[in-house]
Amino acid sequence: MDCELITFGEAMIRLSSPDHRRLEQARTLDVSAGGAEFNVAANVARLGHKTAWVSRLVDTWAGQFIVNEARCHGVNVNNIVWEKFDGVGHLRNGFYHLEIGAGPRASAVTYDRGYTAISQMTAEMVDWKSILTRTKWLHISGITPALSDTLAETVVTIFKTAHDCGIKTSYDLNYRGKLWSPEKAQEANSKIIPYVKVLIGNEEDFEKCMGLRAQGTDQSYSKLEPENYRLVAEEAIRRFPNIELVGTTLRDAKTGLLNDWRTLVFDGKNVHLSRIYENLELVDRVGGGDSFSAGLICSLLEGKSPAEACEFAGAYSALAHTFPGDINWATRQEVEKTKAGGGARISR
Repeated sequence: MDCELITFGEAMIRLSSPDHRRLEQARTLDVSAGGAEFNVAANVARLGHKTAWVSRLVDTWAGQFIVNEARCHGVNVNNIVWEKFDGVGHLRNGFYHLEIGAGPRASAVTYDRGYTAISQMTAEMVDWKSILTRTKWLHISGITPALSDTLAETVVTIFKTAHDCGIKTSYDLNYRGKLWSPEKAQEANSKIIPYVKVLIGNEEDFEKCMGLRAQGTDQSYSKLEPENYRLVAEEAIRRFPNIELVGTTLRDAKTGLLNDWRTLVFDGKNVHLSRIYENLELVDRVGGGDSFSAGLICSLLEGKSPAEACEFAGAYSALAHTFPGDINWATRQEVEKTKAGGGARISR
């Protein structure tokens, strides 16, 4: 498997209620697949790079659905670890349920991912050294070690192997309070981050996952000033000198469907900011951060400067909010037009 990017993590069946309905209102559900690392692999593949996604799935319709979705976007799935279904479900694939909010009502996610196949996956189930010697980049998010103590150990081993293979590594802190506490997150991340070159996370992620709080943040983590975030990024690099670059998304959620959006990259010396996408109308905000990670990785694989990478990732992730589902369907042409300030007139 020769590819430019490998990601590792869980993908789930996504069940979302249509037309901003509550799940209890819905009589039909939209079915798709999604998961942080799955999304990044699919997005980078759609941008023209060879990618692979590694995971562990149970051989049921749900597992096949997820893998077929990955294949549709050009993602290599040859290193998926398959388990037979035992007829009862002691080992299973994950699901998540989404309600898309509007106005003052925020979107809401509920997980159904206990006892999933990946949660008890050990590093020995995959020949990581063989895989990682044939790629340029490894990406994992903080959701993966949050799934179990076993998987947290597995993630550390994978990152150590990537470090030994001399490849670039990125880690999206991606804190999920429904999966673990800040104390557990900080304990696990203290063992992971020493092997990370590109660290990604928003203001809440850095506080909950590393104990680094940006000045001026409120309980909702809105209206963060870029200069305050710079101090967080500088402290992260001071604690972990292996980090070469820190990236974040800055979101001001005005309503459930109207946000301001901006991205920031700190290269150890300078802060780079994308343009602000004011009053961004949201079709679906799930996967916006994963699109930022994908845009950043794609740009850096192509040798773009941190400033260029920030601008590209900002436009790409802004566009992600305009599509339903976890995957970003934006084209490079749309990204270039958006980051140049192109209007929304119909294209004929």
